[in-house]
Amino acid sequence: MDDFRRVADEVAADIAAGRLRPGDRLPPQREFARQRAIATSTAARVYKELVLRGLTVGEVGRGTFVRAAAPRPQPALAEPADSRVDLELTYAFVPEQASLLAESMGALLRPDVLEASMRPVGAAGTLPARSGVADLLAREDWRPDQERVLFAGNGRQAIAAAMTALASPGARIGVEELTYPVVKAIASRLGVTLVPLAVDAAGLVPEAVEAAMRKTPLDAVYLQPTLHNPLSLTMPVERRIELAGLLRRLGLHAIEDAIWSFLRHDLPPLAALAPERTILVDSLSKRLAPGLTLGFAVVPEALGANVSTALRSGGWTPMRFALDAATRWLSDGVVGKVTRAKQAEAAARQELAARHLGEFAVHSDPHSFYCWWELPPLWRADTFVAAAARQGIAVTPAAAFAVGHYRAPNAIRLGLASPPADILARALATLAGLARSTPDDLLSE
Repeated sequence: MDDFRRVADEVAADIAAGRLRPGDRLPPQREFARQRAIATSTAARVYKELVLRGLTVGEVGRGTFVRAAAPRPQPALAEPADSRVDLELTYAFVPEQASLLAESMGALLRPDVLEASMRPVGAAGTLPARSGVADLLAREDWRPDQERVLFAGNGRQAIAAAMTALASPGARIGVEELTYPVVKAIASRLGVTLVPLAVDAAGLVPEAVEAAMRKTPLDAVYLQPTLHNPLSLTMPVERRIELAGLLRRLGLHAIEDAIWSFLRHDLPPLAALAPERTILVDSLSKRLAPGLTLGFAVVPEALGANVSTALRSGGWTPMRFALDAATRWLSDGVVGKVTRAKQAEAAARQELAARHLGEFAVHSDPHSFYCWWELPPLWRADTFVAAAARQGIAVTPAAAFAVGHYRAPNAIRLGLASPPADILARALATLAGLARSTPDDLLSE
């Protein structure tokens, strides 16, 4: 009998038309059966059919709810592709994170609590939020002063506010010669010139900072000491100590991007070694999810007013609801649980990359969600990116990270976080096959 499919079609039509919205709860099956004049057993088959179609999700003890979005189609790995395997983005998801986050949201939705969360909040946030972030960033022998914590809507805004506070239009900020592309866009909007600084296996080279200062003084330095994007380099403690001393000697401030440091918590941040010279910037979007943005910065006392003013004038202060939600996730241990799950996931995905690309010049860190691939000599980065796109795979060429006139190496960055593990494995195998061939092989197909 197909009666249950007909009823399921009716519910599906209500969802498609918006009469049932994401998050709406369907009635209990017995009540649904009475409403539709069908048997309870038929109602059970309807609910099962809706789950199979990806339209609803059942939660034990709570009921059945309209799903927020239909599952994404499986990416294709051959031309033509209706969807692509995205190895450009680096947002990691683990299966348990949604349920963990949802557990903490109930109390926040109480009318009295929700009313408080609808009120505005400034860059200083709230005392519980500052305390929670200070605990989050703490190391074994260091905890930032919670009174020095300021908040932004996301990590990018926190970076923009730090740059605004340290550099006026026409200023010069030193950065690693390969750097986070968004920093290039922020500098362009602020009228700031980025000066590429040499990097070696230990990260930013102190002598390069000194040489740039002698040529034309820098107003600040932006760097990523832990799991550098795109190189996955992590600066050893000896280099950090050397840079901290250099900042003091030159009277130079640094913006320390710690966005990925939650994957490697074993080294002191630069802000712990030179707190009066360093603005540490971080966020929750990588730790949790890109739709749960909250940026924060630990700011030296002397710069607090300038950074706070930049956050207000830029419209970059946080939303109170996001701040209060983050505070709950920090205090009840959810952030820690999700972080540990993502650390394990990063290690597993690095093992996949090593298995499929071990014969090539691929550089990374066992804790990282991306890797740096120096391509075989017959391939140019732009040609390889185009060939990968023909297979439905998006990768990022080195040129996207290059600063100024620095000549980008013949390399690509692979983001390992976004696709499901089985799709990632197939994509890496496909890329390995491409690298073993030549561009001429593709032309002869």
